[in-house]
Amino acid sequence: MKEAKILIVDDNKSILSALELLLSNNCKKVKCISNPNALLSDLKMDNYDVVLLDMNFKAGINTGNEGIYWLNQIMEYNSGISVVMITAYGDVELAVKAVRSGAVDFVLKPWENEKMLATIEMAWKLSHSRKEVKKLRLKEHELIAEINRKKNHLIGSSTQWKKVMDLVRKVAVTHANILITGENGTGKELIAREIHRLSNRCQNVMVTVDMGSIAESLFESELFGHKKGAFTDAHDDRMGKIETANKGTLFLDEIGNLSLPMQAKLLSVLQNRSLTRLGENTPIDINLRLVCATNCKLQQMVSQGTFREDLLYRMNTIQIELPPLRDRKSDIPELVDFFIKLYSEKYNKKGLKVSGTAIEKLQNYTWPGNVRELQHAIEKAVILSNNYKIGAEDFSFKADEFSKAEAFGGTLEDMEKQLIESAIEKQMGNLSAVSTQLGISRQTLYNKIKRYGL
Repeated sequence: MKEAKILIVDDNKSILSALELLLSNNCKKVKCISNPNALLSDLKMDNYDVVLLDMNFKAGINTGNEGIYWLNQIMEYNSGISVVMITAYGDVELAVKAVRSGAVDFVLKPWENEKMLATIEMAWKLSHSRKEVKKLRLKEHELIAEINRKKNHLIGSSTQWKKVMDLVRKVAVTHANILITGENGTGKELIAREIHRLSNRCQNVMVTVDMGSIAESLFESELFGHKKGAFTDAHDDRMGKIETANKGTLFLDEIGNLSLPMQAKLLSVLQNRSLTRLGENTPIDINLRLVCATNCKLQQMVSQGTFREDLLYRMNTIQIELPPLRDRKSDIPELVDFFIKLYSEKYNKKGLKVSGTAIEKLQNYTWPGNVRELQHAIEKAVILSNNYKIGAEDFSFKADEFSKAEAFGGTLEDMEKQLIESAIEKQMGNLSAVSTQLGISRQTLYNKIKRYGL
């Protein structure tokens, strides 16, 4: 309470002196005024945490109406300020009326010093908490605005890409669940963010969950949340990802990596539109829009019994298939121009250009890693460039490594193992970079490393 700023409003000078003497050594600032007409101007001059407000100011009038009036004025000006009412007339109905109007507590004259200090401390903590909540909400709104601010990363004018964007604009304004499919690196998360940005839920958050990176033992805790003490390491209450996305959008990436038991639990939430945190019994209603993404053939997985058909129907009201970069090569010059500007500014190499032969080489490549691979190739070329023009010789691709393996006499698994070993060595053990280079998900990479004992 040493940081608290207190404003005391009472027409009794002896009351003001007593409270100032009591509080001055315990608070950062204590100001006393005897005329409530000056109250609002004082509040505007400083950021007070607590107001101690008398309920009666005119002699012979003990209704408390004046106090209620000024309480309402304070609440209208700033509802985050904690107001404690003080009066010599202990009336339960008056106390209830004051609290209903926004007061946080009610004390009687004469007071006990310890009780008064405890009441002021409680009021200050509440005011401090309200300010923190206000800051967090403001920060949340700013973050949402920043996330939703249009970024021109969805680049392309090819027929294939225009069809995708037309479909995105049509479905974004609905509440339909959406499944985004396509190879790794085609921009599935960017499309999900664009759907959220164009939707009626854009003022709320979009929560992204990489399903391939969540251990099965942590699935329920991560998605549904838990109560303190629900399991060994549950030291605090925790809100899950699904509840966090309430009234917004939940984006489940790599949905094809979800095990059958976890699929059943997710389906139950989607069907019932409610969830129950671990360690609790009370269901929580949820209202969210589900967007999922995968590079897996889910219909084929359904036939194989590795993916639930009813879950697929739940999340696949609309499917958006993203074309691979090799099928929209006419977009490559636009993408190259965008990434060149992005990374030349980032690495302070403004004015960089790409030669015609380099563009031709980029358009002739098959891009197994799609736009993500192109982005990585451009960034690398910008970093290593020594002049103002990037040529064809500044780009080298994985295809070169594959061509060297044409005469390889081993099995396909031997080639895959060798390729993964080479990538791990090249990326110095950075598995995120390895998965990007190979065009596979991190979970798939982990599985292959375990399989080959790497």
